[in-house]
Amino acid sequence: MMEHEYQPISFKDVLIEMKDVSELMVDLSYSAILFDSKEIALEVINLEERMNNLVYQARIQSVLGARRIEEAEAMSGMLQVAEAAERIANSASDIAKLILKDIRFPAKLKRVFPEAEEIVTRVIVSQGSELVGHTLGDLKVQSTTGMQVIAIRRGKGWIYDPDRTTRVESDDILIARGPEAGEEILSEIAGSTERPRVEVSSAGEVDDLDRAVQLIIEMKNLSELSVGLAYTSLLFNNMEVAHEVVALDSTLDDMRYDLDLWILEAARKIEDVRYLRGLLYMSSFAQAISDSAHSIVDVLLRDIEIPPIFKKIVRESDEIITRMTVTPASPLVGRTLKEMSLATVTGMVVLAIKHGDRWVYRPGKSVRLQSGDTIIAKGRRDGECRLYELAGHTAEVSEE
Repeated sequence: MMEHEYQPISFKDVLIEMKDVSELMVDLSYSAILFDSKEIALEVINLEERMNNLVYQARIQSVLGARRIEEAEAMSGMLQVAEAAERIANSASDIAKLILKDIRFPAKLKRVFPEAEEIVTRVIVSQGSELVGHTLGDLKVQSTTGMQVIAIRRGKGWIYDPDRTTRVESDDILIARGPEAGEEILSEIAGSTERPRVEVSSAGEVDDLDRAVQLIIEMKNLSELSVGLAYTSLLFNNMEVAHEVVALDSTLDDMRYDLDLWILEAARKIEDVRYLRGLLYMSSFAQAISDSAHSIVDVLLRDIEIPPIFKKIVRESDEIITRMTVTPASPLVGRTLKEMSLATVTGMVVLAIKHGDRWVYRPGKSVRLQSGDTIIAKGRRDGECRLYELAGHTAEVSEE
């Protein structure tokens, strides 16, 4: 194992990178399952070593930065957030190790991955594509398609976590995450006609297995929502949102009990039960992510001081969280999320909407926006600017 050395880096920068790396590891671990890719799984393992070093730096910084009891309390809260990111990363690494050990996952699971609220897709860039020769920043891929490119396969090599300066070349294979509707848009501008091929299941029609697989997707959706809401609750010091994270964690506990039962039922009806083992690990993965989200909001629930640095951590990371109010002049007024295609137009995922005094978490496509609604969303900064304009604002996005 690599020996860690202390590096003179700010606590803020360490926590920003921990947040970014943990989220990338989750995306890549799902990608490794979907595309049966040991190469992607190996990159998750490599990122775990980077995360281990960041954890070491965070602990050293927390000790060096606390001179008084008040500072120590604030540092303890940030360290708890850092440890939650570490647990998310460790869970992603566990999933990657399954791929390397040839643990199998039902073909049914891969077929229903597109039903997740944020899917992972693979597209090939053709020679005549408008993407060729341009950087991701120039193209504004996420804010125009809703899809975030998380990896690029170029020849025999990989570019993981590409940034806005990464140039797209002909025959690149893009691995991207985002709303289902954005997949077709990205494929069109890439000139790609190929779709990920999924093997046909030999398990036959098994109702219990079908239910288990659908439940896995629902657990994936809820666990990712809980992390977004956890950061939201601390960013805006919102106790209502924190309590929703706690409720989601309880819901996922119940779902996992149901899942275990359905998998045991399915095991009686199929010949090769090895395909079910992967589902058990997947449910454990989702539960671990949700538990980590609960740990993040625990900082707020226990009334631990949240230092101003936290706002910078969330606002300066790769995927930011934003809050804005829909103005009377906004084109969003009276329209549903589906009609406005917010996810594909802006690349932002709407986590919650507040109607008057009522919160709507994980709003469906049929939710209609009204003047005065508060939108909580996550995504890239250029997508935030686009959403801000659609909400009827012309000034710069508020950092408060």
